[in-house]
Amino acid sequence: MKNSFSLFKNKFSSYQAAIDGSLIAAKSTIINVLLNRVKLDQRNESRKKIIFTAATSLGVILFGVIIF
Repeated sequence: MKNSFSLFKNKFSSYQAAIDGSLIAAKSTIINVLLNRVKLDQRNESRKKIIFTAATSLGVILFGVIIF
């Protein structure tokens, strides 16, 4: 009886280790994907800000030239 219980315990612990390992690997992959997405969003946001600033400046300059 002791032998079958230890066999079950060993199988269960190896199964838990396999599950924990796969979850850790999956989480790290998801974290890397999310970090890459954040970096891309930051780049796109900074480009939009630069384009908006350039367009606004150009509009003000053109308005000033036409009025004055």
